[in-house]
Amino acid sequence: HFSSIGFWGLVNNAGISTFGETGWLSMEKYEKFADVNLLGSIRTTLAFLPLLRKYKGRIVFMSSIIAYFALGNGIYSMTKAAIEKFCDALRLEMKKFGVQVCIIQPGNYARSTKIQPPVSAEEIWNELSEEEKAVYNKEYVQERANFFNSILSEGSTNGNEVVDAMVHALTSPAPKARYMVAKLKEKALVFVCALFPTIVMDSVLSYALSK
Repeated sequence: HFSSIGFWGLVNNAGISTFGETGWLSMEKYEKFADVNLLGSIRTTLAFLPLLRKYKGRIVFMSSIIAYFALGNGIYSMTKAAIEKFCDALRLEMKKFGVQVCIIQPGNYARSTKIQPPVSAEEIWNELSEEEKAVYNKEYVQERANFFNSILSEGSTNGNEVVDAMVHALTSPAPKARYMVAKLKEKALVFVCALFPTIVMDSVLSYALSK
């Protein structure tokens, strides 16, 4: 965004999502996700850093509450956790230049963004290696797909809430380091994840996955 005061703001918003247990996904898929969700944001940031320092601009990153836990989309969770740490380092380093770094952490807005299309158990099964097919069965894959699709269907359609947070991060005289834009239930999960021992979070997520 160019204005009369020069280059003011950069929003790193690009992201892709998919579903699948760790062994179901190919190495190529892991590389693609890291390239788009993580390295894409880093490339853009490095390209504009000289201008952002010069004009004391703002950098906004799109993360997710899924940076804290994974429910069937560990590949997406992994990239968001990595971008959070990149931002934490960058935010501290940019303070001396007057550049502010903000992270947006949306909850489930799948119905607003269409970032994740509904999952087809048939497609997943057909893409599995013979080794994975020997370990899992079609019924299990169907159960997981149904579970994930039910989560997607609960997504908020109020995408404007996330946009409002981005606008605040770019224009407020005192932007926040993190904007968690999520339902109370989602915030509670993050709270448990951050403050309780890992075994507690694992129990909560295992229970959710078994439903």
